[in-house]
Amino acid sequence: MRLPDLEVETHAARELVEITAEVRRAVAAAGLREGLLLVYCPHTTAGITIQENADPDVRRDLLLALENAIPDAPARGRYRHAEGNSPAHAMASLLGSSATVIVRDGAPLLGTWQGVFLCELDGPRRRTVHLQAVAP
Repeated sequence: MRLPDLEVETHAARELVEITAEVRRAVAAAGLREGLLLVYCPHTTAGITIQENADPDVRRDLLLALENAIPDAPARGRYRHAEGNSPAHAMASLLGSSATVIVRDGAPLLGTWQGVFLCELDGPRRRTVHLQAVAP
């Protein structure tokens, strides 16, 4: 079952935008009671992750870890992609373009401190997130 797409405005070059509330609303509006929900981002410089949503420092720390793992100016060699956003492509590959969430009793089954995030790595931009439900 296809759910409505989410349109997400980002406001920084790199940021994590929580979309949990929008995902919950879409599941409820679709009447999905049980199954799996695929949250998919069709952009090569953005990703999807499930991460802690209680402490905003976790978001900052995750971005810091990505930036340290994939620096804008690598220690050896140089990026060749003409658009200049190779680090964003590499970070998106590490994060992945989707997350699968169990839906139980009409709601996404997330832990107490978990949220669903769009990871913007080459913004600011307008991003689309597709939601696809698989009912049992």
